[in-house]
Amino acid sequence: MGPVTAGVLQLLALVGALALAHIPLGSYLARVYSSQRHLRVEKWIYRGIGADPDTEMTWPAYLRGVLAFSAVGVLFLYLLQRLQGVLPGSLHFASVDPAQSFNTAVSFVTNTNWQSYYGEQTMGHVVQTAGLAVQNFVSAAVGMAVAVALVRGFGGSRTGELGNFWSDLVRGTVRILLPLAAVAAVVLVARGALQNFSGIHEVGQFTGGSQQSNGGAVASQEAIKELGTNGGGYFNANSAHPFENPTPFTNLLEIFLILVIPFSLTRTFGLMVGSVRQGYAVLATMATIWLGFVALMMWTEFAHHGPALQAAGAAMEGKEVRFGVGGSSIFAVSTTLTSTGAVDSFHSSFTGLGGGLTLLGMMLGEIAPGGVGSGLYGMLIMAVIAVFIAGLMVGRTPEYLGRKIGAREMKLAAAYLLVTPALVLVFTAASMALPTPGHSMLNPGAHGFSEVLYAFTSAANNNGSAFAGLNANTDWYNTTTGLAMLLGRFLPMVFVLALAGSLAGQRPVPVSAGTLRTDKPLFTGLLVGVVLIITGLTYFPALALGPLAEGLA
Repeated sequence: MGPVTAGVLQLLALVGALALAHIPLGSYLARVYSSQRHLRVEKWIYRGIGADPDTEMTWPAYLRGVLAFSAVGVLFLYLLQRLQGVLPGSLHFASVDPAQSFNTAVSFVTNTNWQSYYGEQTMGHVVQTAGLAVQNFVSAAVGMAVAVALVRGFGGSRTGELGNFWSDLVRGTVRILLPLAAVAAVVLVARGALQNFSGIHEVGQFTGGSQQSNGGAVASQEAIKELGTNGGGYFNANSAHPFENPTPFTNLLEIFLILVIPFSLTRTFGLMVGSVRQGYAVLATMATIWLGFVALMMWTEFAHHGPALQAAGAAMEGKEVRFGVGGSSIFAVSTTLTSTGAVDSFHSSFTGLGGGLTLLGMMLGEIAPGGVGSGLYGMLIMAVIAVFIAGLMVGRTPEYLGRKIGAREMKLAAAYLLVTPALVLVFTAASMALPTPGHSMLNPGAHGFSEVLYAFTSAANNNGSAFAGLNANTDWYNTTTGLAMLLGRFLPMVFVLALAGSLAGQRPVPVSAGTLRTDKPLFTGLLVGVVLIITGLTYFPALALGPLAEGLA
């Protein structure tokens, strides 16, 4: 079997598995967030945190819950790293320095999981499990909670209420992420992933020295890092490490875990707004962009440009031979079109155009299908923009799901769209203009610029993957990427929840003959075009200086 055929078969198997999971999982998610019943363990948690899960919240109250919970998470994780040197189970690793502790705490709380450190040489068992793994669960649950709040905004009726943040947070963790991650972890262990709490031991000898490695609860963290679209890795090699991702089967499983909740949330959206067809329209938009990116990525990596690539049969530099170009291409597209950031190959080693596709995937806003929760609310913001543009074209007041899109709604949607590009471009420009940050670049010219652009694109979009080659463990990059992650996560949430509150306070508009049908292929095509055009106009100059210049050279 040729490598191209193998890649296509992997893609077909993945699409089939996602299709089988879509209806049952999407329906289950809708039941979870619509249920009036609380599980016993959930009641214990509510008592422990002093929350009333039945109190309806307006958008400011919901936002205060999101920000307060996240602030406590940042503080706890920061202190855990600073105290690592005196904690048991630290594998004798020293406490993490302040700048890196801040960067890592912000990274995991914001669902970014950007890592400017070597995991197996920096973090002990306590920080990995009690700190990083816990945030993998709750940061993903926060994203789903905000998405559900926006969906309720479309379905509300002049109440202005969006549900209860604490109830949504706990249910997302207890009823969705924990059971799914447990099953996935068992499968990973069965296929060879590591799961223990062993210390540092020698794993091999060679002339002049030996190789050492430490164990850890790798499979359980690997499961939730993919399922919650978190990213990061127990080891520095991330999902290219055989302890995290042993076989081609586990590689495909991990891609499935990355995509299954974001794609299934479209059905949840359709059920909660009372029109499954609306969910299918959003799903079709996401699937069209994702499949298009996968096809383009495979083409660029199998194109055989240059004698080295022709001799290897494809662009094999930086890729694991056990996954091949096909598996690596699907993983790279899936991880950058979501907010996952895990990698099974090194994006800096992709062809110029292939590396550009990973950048562009994040620049779209990671909405195809996007992160857990964040992908859905990002796509719904794009849908609001699309119906506004369509309304301008035909001279009608734009409406979406029975809600009028007026000046306030458009201002909030526009602010959402502008935050992330502003962070990316301003921090990238500052890094290129100042003398010291440039010393972190491994490569000169267009590729070196792409390293810096990728770092801030990844941070501001809460992705977490790295282009490699950039030494990001400096005070400048630890601080600036930390700020980009914080602002890139929570400022958009402010605008999303404010939009949800505005929509929830409206009286539903009845459907008329002039209403734009947003559940038809025509709207799907319009939405795809809006996503690509807005991103192209925003980022094209920066892309032209980096991956496009390199790819066309």
